[in-house]
Amino acid sequence: MKIPFYDFSREQSCIGDDVRSAIDRVLASDRFILGHELALFEKEFARLCSCQYAVGVASGTDALFLALKAMGTGPGDEVITVSHSFAATALAILYTGATPVFVDIEDNSYHMEPNLLKKAITKHTKAVIPVHLYGTCAPMSAINEIAKAHGIYVLEDACQAHGALYKGNPAGSLGDAAAFSFYPTKNLGAYGDAGMITTNDATLYEKLLLLRNYGQRNRYHYEMIGYNSRLDEMQAAILRTKLGSLSRWIQKRQEIALQYDSGIRDIDMQGLSLEKGSTHVYYLYVIAVDDRDDLMTYLSDRGIETLIHYPVPIHMHKPFQDAKIIGQLRNTELRSSQVLSLPLHPFLHDDEIGWIIESVQGYYA
Repeated sequence: MKIPFYDFSREQSCIGDDVRSAIDRVLASDRFILGHELALFEKEFARLCSCQYAVGVASGTDALFLALKAMGTGPGDEVITVSHSFAATALAILYTGATPVFVDIEDNSYHMEPNLLKKAITKHTKAVIPVHLYGTCAPMSAINEIAKAHGIYVLEDACQAHGALYKGNPAGSLGDAAAFSFYPTKNLGAYGDAGMITTNDATLYEKLLLLRNYGQRNRYHYEMIGYNSRLDEMQAAILRTKLGSLSRWIQKRQEIALQYDSGIRDIDMQGLSLEKGSTHVYYLYVIAVDDRDDLMTYLSDRGIETLIHYPVPIHMHKPFQDAKIIGQLRNTELRSSQVLSLPLHPFLHDDEIGWIIESVQGYYA
């Protein structure tokens, strides 16, 4: 049995006709940039996130970068985040000219340790970027309380948390702004690059509209230095089509995760604790084991593709050698040596799920 990490052919067999209809609709409109489809998708996605505003941009990376720019982030500023994430989280900080400041993650989750956030804040701190990793939200109550006390912005990196709840409130509504990625493998993925920024702040929203479109409000009249970062009509139409399936697909992911939890619960691996009213939408199903590399090879030999998210912490890469590190990132470095992502998507078959569980059990037998 060959089990790829993700199977787009199965997704296409499920929604292919609807996607083609959406593409045809855009082709017939003769409008490919900043048109009707994007306007509708922004409203629909804002509603999903319980936000007043949503701004479609070219990628999740741009969503992080432009949100920081709208907050006034630049050279001389510091932005606090975690090193256990995709590099875009910290690259967006570098793009503004600011300095990334890394704090460790909690020992019982993959999220920012709030007490370390408090220690990292200086007079130069402009913002904090908590990362909602793997499909669960960071401890936002504590993070927001600290940020408010020090007058700094909170930018959610929600690129892996479409539809996740924190104490009953959706990712995207938990800070001053939030960045989402619609990379194809995400729970809500485009067929190319695409991103979104959500906010309830009207001032940030107005700045973002300018920043994503060359700094112009009216054509050829520029009010600030802007960028070319617009979510195009084709991707917006595709995402609108897929948005209708998101809740059903999340439910399927959660059902598969429960099977994994039950089937491999006796294995000594790092679990996750959720606060009351919070949900895991399982963008990834991640286990943390000491013999990760050997297990990965064992599963590969049995036709099961696994991935590592993420094998090397951000602070250990050359582009971030001038970043600030607060304390020892022990949990970050430990987890990066342990984590392994098992296949999990809404189109897995029962026999495939069974084979994955059986194979993991077989390795530890």
